[in-house]
Amino acid sequence: MEDGISTIVLDEELAYIDVVPLRWSALAAPVDPDRASAQLEHNLRLLQALVALEDHGPSEKSDENSPHSADLMRLEFKVNLLLDLVGQILAGSQPRPAAIPMRFNVHGAIWRAQEGQVRAGESGQLEIWLREALVDPLRLYGRIVSVGIDRRVKVRFEPVGKPVEDLIEKLAFQRHRRQVAGTRERR
Repeated sequence: MEDGISTIVLDEELAYIDVVPLRWSALAAPVDPDRASAQLEHNLRLLQALVALEDHGPSEKSDENSPHSADLMRLEFKVNLLLDLVGQILAGSQPRPAAIPMRFNVHGAIWRAQEGQVRAGESGQLEIWLREALVDPLRLYGRIVSVGIDRRVKVRFEPVGKPVEDLIEKLAFQRHRRQVAGTRERR
């Protein structure tokens, strides 16, 4: 999925890349404005929760001389472990699609679809389960721009709203920053 480039982009902007369960559902009619508004609120709460889960503390190293530093780190590790375990239990009790490589940002998404799963030009909803600890998926409305011979699907999203846009951009940046830091540590 990375096409041999170090910075993952989609439509010339940083993109969130992961292997996650996702599902495309075609819609027969345009989305009702009230439903779209409720979905915007849902996406905002979901992304706020994900940002909180993904936040790995302050960017500066903790003060090793602080008397509670080690205790706080152990507590944070245990809470994260508990969240992951609860997420695995929830994921096991609620069927999700198979995880596949994909990338997305505020403009759209790219993934490889199964045979006959999607058609270019159709409108629908893309559901993305970003983390096991989160029960609900991120739900974004859009239109399939293209389906390549290799089944590579490109979706263009409808506007997601400024608060949701900001959080998606923040997640993509955090993911990219961690990827760069991981590459530097391996050298």
